[in-house]
Amino acid sequence: MTPTIALPFWAQSKPPRVVVPEEAEVLRKRNEELEKELKKSIEREEKMKEELQKTWKRLKVAEEAEERLCCQLGEFEAEAVDQARAYRAHLINLMEQLSAAQKLLQSQ
Repeated sequence: MTPTIALPFWAQSKPPRVVVPEEAEVLRKRNEELEKELKKSIEREEKMKEELQKTWKRLKVAEEAEERLCCQLGEFEAEAVDQARAYRAHLINLMEQLSAAQKLLQSQ
């Protein structure tokens, strides 16, 4: 059996195509355009990341403010219930005094 040499797939394919200077210039310009677009895209991405971070910080501040407001609202509601109970008790006391005074006047 004769020894054989195995070549990688890419080595077995056709030899590389020769690029003419005009095509090379077109490819170079296209490559420059793509690099510029890539730089712009990276800059936009960085700007969007910064904007996202700023928005995230504003969201955190808003959430904390909401929590404080909810806490204050709960305290105000509890205070309002206490005041309503005290007012009702005061009204009942006044009605009892008025009733007692009316009975006293009617009995005389």
